[in-house]
Amino acid sequence: MVFGLFNKQPVIDASSSEWIFDAYGWALQNFDADLFYSDTQLVRPTNEFFPDSVNSVHGMAESVFERVKAYAGVGHWPTLVQDQSACQLIESQQVQIQGALRGPEGISDESVADSQRLVIPYNPQQINNPEGMIATYAHILSHHMGQMAKTPPPGGIDYWPQATELLAVFLGFGFMFANSAYNFRGGCGSCYNPYAQRDAYLSESEATYALALFCQLKGIANADVTPHLKKHLRGVYRQSAKEISEKVQELEQLKLIKQAH
Repeated sequence: MVFGLFNKQPVIDASSSEWIFDAYGWALQNFDADLFYSDTQLVRPTNEFFPDSVNSVHGMAESVFERVKAYAGVGHWPTLVQDQSACQLIESQQVQIQGALRGPEGISDESVADSQRLVIPYNPQQINNPEGMIATYAHILSHHMGQMAKTPPPGGIDYWPQATELLAVFLGFGFMFANSAYNFRGGCGSCYNPYAQRDAYLSESEATYALALFCQLKGIANADVTPHLKKHLRGVYRQSAKEISEKVQELEQLKLIKQAH
């Protein structure tokens, strides 16, 4: 069939699509499906969402992180933001969280000593790559949140980096993961700063597809999404949204999930 040459390939392969749906199921079961539908925002990379103006690099790193914490629903977690060059490597920290894990029922305790706070490292070079910094922060929070799940993510420990990135998309940070998954390195050495980039585990297409699934579940229109994506991802997003909308049974299964107790 010669006309088959013009059929669009799926945005991602079937097994990756299935994994993303399964990972959303895991997130909904473990991290409050009700809160996802009622409170979770699609965080946009705009001054409206990140309005703070701070003079110092450390001050900016702190203010961006506080916004990320709030949007993730974990504003009550005791944390300490530090320049990564000053951070000591710590074995997986277990932070004490009071009240709900996330959401308005969490309880803040400002009296927690610095030594008992979850250390959040930042890379000063990322200040000029705010979407990369936001994605990095969201991924760190998701890593610690993911450890508190009652069940392992699909694929288990082998897929841990991808599962925790997807959890960050589930928390509302899909734009940042799609837009910062790949950065053109260019031919001019002075244009590319590798220290400002982040390590990405979901590909551009996978992150964009995961963002489209978030928006499908939340009823967010394409027109509210595409202006905030890199230009070359807008078509990818529209095709992802179309493919996802056709997975009626899989969507219904996700919508039926209530948080596991």
